[in-house]
Amino acid sequence: MTAELRPYTLVAELTYRCPLRCAYCSNPVDWARHPAHLDTATWLRVFAEAEALGVVQVHLTGGEPLLRPDLETLVAGARDRDLYVQLVTSGVPLARPRLVALRAAGLDAVQLSFQDVRPGPADQLAGLRAHARKRTVAAWVKELGLPLTVNVVLHRGNIDTVGDVVAFAETLGADRLELANAQYLGWALPNRDALLPTREQLDAARAVALAARERLRGTMEIVLVVPDYWTDLPKPCMGGWGRRTIVVTPDGLALPCHAAHTLPGLRFGRVTEHRLAELWTDSPGFNAFRGEAWMAEPCRSCVHRTRDFGGCRCQAYHLAGDAAATDPACALAPAHGAVVAARAASGRPAPAWRHREARP
Repeated sequence: MTAELRPYTLVAELTYRCPLRCAYCSNPVDWARHPAHLDTATWLRVFAEAEALGVVQVHLTGGEPLLRPDLETLVAGARDRDLYVQLVTSGVPLARPRLVALRAAGLDAVQLSFQDVRPGPADQLAGLRAHARKRTVAAWVKELGLPLTVNVVLHRGNIDTVGDVVAFAETLGADRLELANAQYLGWALPNRDALLPTREQLDAARAVALAARERLRGTMEIVLVVPDYWTDLPKPCMGGWGRRTIVVTPDGLALPCHAAHTLPGLRFGRVTEHRLAELWTDSPGFNAFRGEAWMAEPCRSCVHRTRDFGGCRCQAYHLAGDAAATDPACALAPAHGAVVAARAASGRPAPAWRHREARP
């Protein structure tokens, strides 16, 4: 590992449990087969080891992190390590007194997810009547003076409402708006034909988002994440495999990204058995796709290899059957036809969503 590979972000997946059943959930499709959860003391140790490793921010996420009864203790422990602490939540289980307690414990910011700005479609996608509750939670966040990020996952069923999404975020007083197109791993992959927008939808949404970004510059930050399937060059997934981010799962696996554990043949260690620095530096799974030695053509000689680092390893495996293959999102990839076929399907009538469930 070279000296430049220092982790800046820890994604702490505190639990896979969640009251929502979103069709694009990034949790494993077999999430119910991972019942173990790290205890409070182990998470506090992980936070201390993360800070010593150079991490500066921690995202407390899940599933739904509010289902952890020790969340206040975890927030305080991370803050004691001078980590910037953001709660990534659906907001559904939250009561105002608990938000007050979390703020007192040191919570720095809240990212609140919305499935849609229209209550009916939002509740349908979530599998639960939750939209009104989320609006209430957003108001509490602003009342308590916490920075608010509104996250809306875009897909073919709601991408045409981006202008309304921006207006909605303005009414909530959001400091940041993430327009995050679904990325097709986890539950989004089996739902891809129902979720992937057409190119025309994406282009129209991008134009609206960019205009809003200029209009609201200095007032609200707007981030637009384009789906890999509509680009001809892959993105540097998570800033590059094992370069900037550590994900720790509810049962203690240390990973370079949320879906890395789905790749066969890779060995990742657990924080219950090893120190975080050891896992970051020496884990065979982390080291598998660092550098360029693992790359085959066309990645090996591509001028973009130091920018995109070969793209998404999980997408390569799930679409091409080989985690070391060129990301099929790349127009030069031998398996690019899988993406082209998915694009063609985006123009057909959308099938029904398959909601996240307890069994795959």
